[in-house]
Amino acid sequence: MSGYLLAIDQGTTSSRAIIFDLKGKIVASSQQEFAQIFPEDGWVEHDPEVIWQTTLATCRDVFQQAQLHARDVISIGITNQRETTVVWDKQTGKPIYNAIVWQDRRTAEECQRLKQQPELTNLVANKTGLLLDPYFSASKIAWILDNVVGARARARAGELLFGTIDSFLLWRLTGGKQHATDATNASRTLLFNIHSHQWDSDLLALFNIPSNMLPEVRDCAADYGSTEASLLGAEVPIGGIAGDQQAALIGQACFTPGMAKSTYGTGCFMIMNTGEHALQSKNRLLTTIGYRLNGKTTYALEGSIFMAGATIQWIRDGLQMIANATESQSLAEQTGANNSVYMVPAFTGLGAPYWDPEARGAIFGLSRDTGIKEIVTAGLQSVCYQSRDLLAAMAQDGAKPTSIRVDGGMVVNNWLVQFLADTLGIDIERPQVTETTALGVAYLAGIQAGVFLDVEEVADLWQHEAQFKPRMSESDRERLYRGWLEAVKKVLCGDSV
Repeated sequence: MSGYLLAIDQGTTSSRAIIFDLKGKIVASSQQEFAQIFPEDGWVEHDPEVIWQTTLATCRDVFQQAQLHARDVISIGITNQRETTVVWDKQTGKPIYNAIVWQDRRTAEECQRLKQQPELTNLVANKTGLLLDPYFSASKIAWILDNVVGARARARAGELLFGTIDSFLLWRLTGGKQHATDATNASRTLLFNIHSHQWDSDLLALFNIPSNMLPEVRDCAADYGSTEASLLGAEVPIGGIAGDQQAALIGQACFTPGMAKSTYGTGCFMIMNTGEHALQSKNRLLTTIGYRLNGKTTYALEGSIFMAGATIQWIRDGLQMIANATESQSLAEQTGANNSVYMVPAFTGLGAPYWDPEARGAIFGLSRDTGIKEIVTAGLQSVCYQSRDLLAAMAQDGAKPTSIRVDGGMVVNNWLVQFLADTLGIDIERPQVTETTALGVAYLAGIQAGVFLDVEEVADLWQHEAQFKPRMSESDRERLYRGWLEAVKKVLCGDSV
């Protein structure tokens, strides 16, 4: 078979389009960053129209770069920043409010109020595998309905639709013909029962959300319709959708229970395949859907860190200590691993395993000798220390992987990946194609189109580019990590203390 696969990778800080050949190699790539909107402390929003415009622009640009026509593409896959919430008019497609981003903490007080009732916490955990936290979509939807004039009445009347970003883009790409999502994105809303695979009436009642707003839930590889011909120059089938972290799990070919990947983008997300078993964490990790193919669900255990690459972005743009993220590697090499400065990047609270939305960022261990390179290094190290927090929680749940496959923009930094191996004390594998989020949905689109027979065929395409083995002594590893834990204690202020 000849042709190409197009992946739309709509992320937290940028929109991208990547064309892959049928062996998973990148043919062309286009990326556009967009503005982050911070109306109040802890609030994070995006303009959905800008998300749409940048997505469409990168798709058109990538065709031009590759000198290809839309007719050359066999199928499209969409991957997206999960949990980010859009509500739009069913007739016009116009959003009624900005997209509320997954990092947003405006509903922390409401979630805390609900958590005072243990039966609700248990209800949510048992049905969704998640926690009652502002991170997820449900409380964001409720906030929009309660705070946009007339929105709740319009929702009840069937005039409004809800979707995560994948659903919003699908609706736009198909000219309003498809209002759907996949099982992975649905599993991140706090409204989807991951065992019965249905939008759950108890959860909809809890958050007072009309069911008529919700998209149809399909497999990750499924018929999602076709693009409007006027958008890309031809009608192109859309055959795959998955939330970004699950897409990376697929792109990293983690199809065997016990395999794990960790993605280092805006945040950091470590996911381990647990097979047919939905492992319920006792250490505040998330039970989620890894992927669903041919009606069969593979579950996963996940730990989420809110600030990874976003920490370096803050150092670059907020503190203006570096002009380019690539400078961080040379500064860290100058500093070395034995850095006494600790940065806790709790700018929008702390994720797993702490789940403290009220925590705020801090830097500890400053002295007269501290300079830019020590602070930049502390930012990189904070990503690795938080990864160890996740690995320790997984181990306590009896689910420690023996090696981890990494991806995302940060892992081009060799110093960071080596320090990660040293901090975790396990082997780290970096794939030849690090754009595994986009690759994962390209594979899904290819499976739907018959390019690939099954996941085993996809797994055969995976190759590692480099392997990083721990070099640090056990005593140094533990000493540095103890310093991190002491720093975290000082910023906790919610029920994690």
